[in-house]
Amino acid sequence: MKKIFFVLPLLVLISCSDNSEKISQLQKQIDSLQANVNSTYQSGFGEFMTNIQIHHAKLWFAGINQNWKLAEFEVEEIQESLEDIQKFQSEREETKTLPIIFAPLDSVQNAIDDKSVNKFRKSFTLLTNTCNACHKTVKNEFNNIKIPESPPFSNQIFKIE
Repeated sequence: MKKIFFVLPLLVLISCSDNSEKISQLQKQIDSLQANVNSTYQSGFGEFMTNIQIHHAKLWFAGINQNWKLAEFEVEEIQESLEDIQKFQSEREETKTLPIIFAPLDSVQNAIDDKSVNKFRKSFTLLTNTCNACHKTVKNEFNNIKIPESPPFSNQIFKIE
């Protein structure tokens, strides 16, 4: 019986020693993975906004050419970019102002749903003006967006034949 009292604590110590080594190995893996996550490239706020600006321009040419499927796609791309900003740039002060853009974007979507060029022009103008109001609010008024004059890409057809 005395042997059990000596063997049992010995087994517990061996077991704990084995667990602490496993815990140490797991902690090293966690630390390594965290280092990888910390050094993974993430788009900056300006890169997200440049992406939105491209889709803003493509949206304009799709809408005025009544390419409603492309226009709807471009609205979705803008929405995805805004969601990405909220997800990946949540600590930025500018991110807090993004909800200002949702109503004008919904208005553009409604014009697309109605397939109305006149509504599209008005709602797109509102969207563009709202972008500039937001830029002014966050003291980036030097970044003034306008309705595009020429397509951003020469290798895309915006008008449906």
